[in-house]
Amino acid sequence: MDLYSLQFFVFLFIVLAIYCLGHQRFRWIILLGASYYFYGTFKFQYLFLLAFSTIVAYFVALLMEKQMSPSGKRMLLLAGCICNLGVLFVFKYFNFFSSSVTGIFGDPRHSSPNHLLRLVVPVGISFYIFQVVSYMIDVYRGDKTAERHIGAFALYVSFFPKLLAGPIERAKQFLPQLHEYHKWDWERATNGFKLMVWGLFKKLVVADRLAVFVDMVFNNPAAHMGPSFVLVAVLYSFQIYCDFSGYTDIAIGVSQVFGFKLTDNFNRPYTARSVAEFWRRWHISFSTWLRDYLYIPLGGNRVVPTRLYINLILVFLVCGLWHGASWTFVAWGFIHGIFIVSGLISRNLRFKVNHAFGLDSHPALQKGFQNCITFALVSVAWIFFRAESLHDAVYMLTHLHTGWVDILKGNGFESMILLGKAKSQLIIALASLTFVWVIHFIESHETMRHMLSEKPFYVRWPIYYLMLSAVFLLSAPGSQKYIYFQF
Repeated sequence: MDLYSLQFFVFLFIVLAIYCLGHQRFRWIILLGASYYFYGTFKFQYLFLLAFSTIVAYFVALLMEKQMSPSGKRMLLLAGCICNLGVLFVFKYFNFFSSSVTGIFGDPRHSSPNHLLRLVVPVGISFYIFQVVSYMIDVYRGDKTAERHIGAFALYVSFFPKLLAGPIERAKQFLPQLHEYHKWDWERATNGFKLMVWGLFKKLVVADRLAVFVDMVFNNPAAHMGPSFVLVAVLYSFQIYCDFSGYTDIAIGVSQVFGFKLTDNFNRPYTARSVAEFWRRWHISFSTWLRDYLYIPLGGNRVVPTRLYINLILVFLVCGLWHGASWTFVAWGFIHGIFIVSGLISRNLRFKVNHAFGLDSHPALQKGFQNCITFALVSVAWIFFRAESLHDAVYMLTHLHTGWVDILKGNGFESMILLGKAKSQLIIALASLTFVWVIHFIESHETMRHMLSEKPFYVRWPIYYLMLSAVFLLSAPGSQKYIYFQF
């Protein structure tokens, strides 16, 4: 059941009606049942894994609070993490590691797929596993008391708007909301629906239209040249942003309608002036998870420079591997780690260069230059993220220089830029993307929803209807699954 489908919105309004009519005391049952039904529509067997992770984390947290011995608490935490991360490893990573080890040490003449498990990776498993792991660690540290209400805890893990692709909610932020009384609020609900429409626009109109051009090149890099590679690297940067942030907007909007607040997962990441800042703005719930549960325990900024650099690269290797069991994701994470380490090492040199060229006396010019460099670096790394294999990614990077002479001569422009598609398709995609960026620029000062709420109804409602019409009329045919559903 995709979050942009008619089936989902029928489901949503049925659940919302029952939720509003139901007594406050039993609303958690309504939402928990809806969440498990929602997840079961993907594959019924997934529910057993979800329930297993929930039960393990719930009882491990309770036992840790009763355990007086620090070593006993550590053993319980270790057992809880092994159970949950073990499930993640078996379903998501066993085949990857098994194939990699076999490829390195095995005899290629006697290679066989018999050592591989025939398992399908459950949708959203990385998100809810990391969520329960953070909960157990918080209880172990004393940052959160163990939840006594097993139903509330199960709802925290499985709440359907965030279950498939986050945000990765912290227990101390979300669990208290499950014990609060949520009175129906029309203003809050309408703001939630507006955010859902905005998320649908970003996903269906922008991301899915860009995907048409991106997929054509990434599915067969050998048939294309440099200009096409540069184009789709840029387009994919915006595609994945509009796709993932579009899902997040829908998830936050749905939660807001029910009276819950989820973590903001994006803060205009492509306005970042460095790769480190990009990660403070991109997938915020995940980047802060890595910071709090991996980077800081490894020593954070309190270690010697060499150890700091190793820790950063290790964190980003985990970041890449979390996204997918493939060497392309590992390479993507490693590249980001190298970018951030290089930024730290070259900090003084960059300061001197800025001063030598007078950029530090022109803040706007300096900011624009840093924005462009950061976007270029992030876009290059996205090539590895999207490529079907390391070979394809390396091929694209090593052939970026090809085809430019033909473009300059006016030959092959349409075939390399339009990629055989109608010019109108690219125009609609770029116009929609430009609209998103204009809204982002405006929202750097104030949210559009707040701005519109202060306008007369004859100004607000035509804009709302226009956005809704755009979703219906401009959506790409054959909409695709959310990119982050595979993680």
